[in-house]
Amino acid sequence: MNDTPKQVWIDAAYDALTTSGVESVKVMELAKSLSVTRTAFYWHFKSREALLEELIQMWEDKNTGNLVRQTEAYAENISEAVFNIFDLWISDELFDSKLDLAIRYWARIDEALQRRLDDADKRRIAAIKAMFERHGFTPVQGETRAMTIYYTQVGYIAMEVSETVDFRIARMPEYVGIFTGQPADPSAVDRFNARHGIRNSA
Repeated sequence: MNDTPKQVWIDAAYDALTTSGVESVKVMELAKSLSVTRTAFYWHFKSREALLEELIQMWEDKNTGNLVRQTEAYAENISEAVFNIFDLWISDELFDSKLDLAIRYWARIDEALQRRLDDADKRRIAAIKAMFERHGFTPVQGETRAMTIYYTQVGYIAMEVSETVDFRIARMPEYVGIFTGQPADPSAVDRFNARHGIRNSA
């Protein structure tokens, strides 16, 4: 009987993928790290490829799914809408930057995954573009600003920029101004700070 839960295998594979790349996600190595037999793996997965698909699906559901949901969240104005997106960059529960980076590295050697990554990038940008359009921006303006927001964050992830959360939150009203072309709405700033535990200076 196998008493190693499926999620334990997924967690171990996630750690290997985000730490050392897809080549390190091997059944025998995972079994050793979990101190179980290799045959225990096959209680939950038909193959290594099935486990890898679980990781890809987790990435799609969490990162792309949550990004789209954040662009569709209620917002009184464009400032609040952009702050809703910024929640993703602050909360690991909403967006997993380590996994996003690992997927991008993996896609360089996997054409099928690269196509899925390309589709995910297009879907994310389209969702941000649509958000801008709902707040009165033209399609061209929306697309340009969506690409600016998205590529900026992809750059943060790729460069593995190290900032404290407080430092980044303090700069976000300025980012809102840059990305929207108008000063950040003070009420939206207050609400954003409040949900991230930052006291307003006023």
